[in-house]
Amino acid sequence: MEPKIITIAGGGSTYTPGVVKAILSKKDTFPVKEIRAYDIDAGRQDDVAIIVREVVKANCPECVFTTTTDPEVAFRDTDFVFAQIRVGKYAMREQDEKIPLRHGAVGQETCGCGGLAYGMRTIFPMVEILDMVEKYANPNHWILNYSNPAAIVALALKKLRPNARIINICDMPVAIMNGMADILHCDPHDIVPDYFGLNHFGWFTDIWVNGESRFDELKKHVLEHGYLCDVPDEQHWEPSWVHTYGNAKTIMQRFGDYLPNTYLQYYLLSQDIVDESNPDHTRANEVMEGREKTLFDAIARYKETGSYDDGMFVVGAHGTFIVDLAESLCRENGGRYLLIVKNEGAVADLPDDAMVEIPCYVSPRGVEKVSVGHIPTFYKGMIEQQYASEKCLVEGAIEGSYQKVLMAFSLNKTVKSSTQAQAILDEMIDANKGYWPELA
Repeated sequence: MEPKIITIAGGGSTYTPGVVKAILSKKDTFPVKEIRAYDIDAGRQDDVAIIVREVVKANCPECVFTTTTDPEVAFRDTDFVFAQIRVGKYAMREQDEKIPLRHGAVGQETCGCGGLAYGMRTIFPMVEILDMVEKYANPNHWILNYSNPAAIVALALKKLRPNARIINICDMPVAIMNGMADILHCDPHDIVPDYFGLNHFGWFTDIWVNGESRFDELKKHVLEHGYLCDVPDEQHWEPSWVHTYGNAKTIMQRFGDYLPNTYLQYYLLSQDIVDESNPDHTRANEVMEGREKTLFDAIARYKETGSYDDGMFVVGAHGTFIVDLAESLCRENGGRYLLIVKNEGAVADLPDDAMVEIPCYVSPRGVEKVSVGHIPTFYKGMIEQQYASEKCLVEGAIEGSYQKVLMAFSLNKTVKSSTQAQAILDEMIDANKGYWPELA
């Protein structure tokens, strides 16, 4: 395999050191000659690059690492673009979460009104990236997109740039399967899932380990413990994630056919989530006080002492998934992954133009979808409502239509009424000045 050039769009992300470490961990099977970090915030990216350079030095010093704010430098002849942009950074994430909570609705960055707001900010910057990559990159490039909210971004990009060489992905199912592996005492790479839904809105319908279904065993465990291990100390999660993984138990006790994506708590347990939330201290604050602080404290220490602990950044699902996928696009045997793709009949009961999250086979030939077939009425109805909300949002963003965006907020299952939806939307319009298109 010829060594590749990889560009990370959103190079100032706290995830960048882990992603780079994941890339270099596969240097023997997926050689990379250059990694470029691209971001519009030069100061933040330069700070993060201090740590990334140490990661490169420790793991593959022959790899060239560069940072830039120039799209031509970033994307010229690149083979892969790993996109992980966060428009508005954590300050706007905080608004996404706190504004809905002030009005009694779920406050979450990718689900509910917060996700719709984030989607409105992300659509057009992602279109700009696609256009720049199309202009400068290797004609056979692939864009692997993590930028959230992935369901809305995928739907908008398929509509606005239908021929773009982009694969939209999410690491949450991978993280859940890592938890399943802890429960089943197996290697996560031995797990093969059957799954359907939209991004952050789906269900596992079977779990195979080395050709054997372990679904009934897993369902029994989740009914008692959620996705938490019998020995919780083995899963080193923050308290909010422990609570989230535990909520799978409540969902399964009520709707026991399939295993839920953890994000379904925001739709099926929305009032519980609101009642348990602190409107003054949300997940955005946890991240700023946790992962964000850890990275920038390490940067400050390095500036003072020149020392850095290479073991402080563990390669998690976010890094391993995107690198495994990139490698599969270069390897004849490829691999099987859950991807966000245009439905086109794969889920028989859903619209052809829906962007569904389903199993797919990946190889140098591209992506081959696995047919899911028919799904039961309850799940079909939930997905159709969520898809309608997301589709109205995309149309409203493109057309600059206040009414369509209000329809999107009103349709969302986390919202009680159009009165509540309008109050949230109007406050979000004020908060997002300079980020959203004008709505009339």
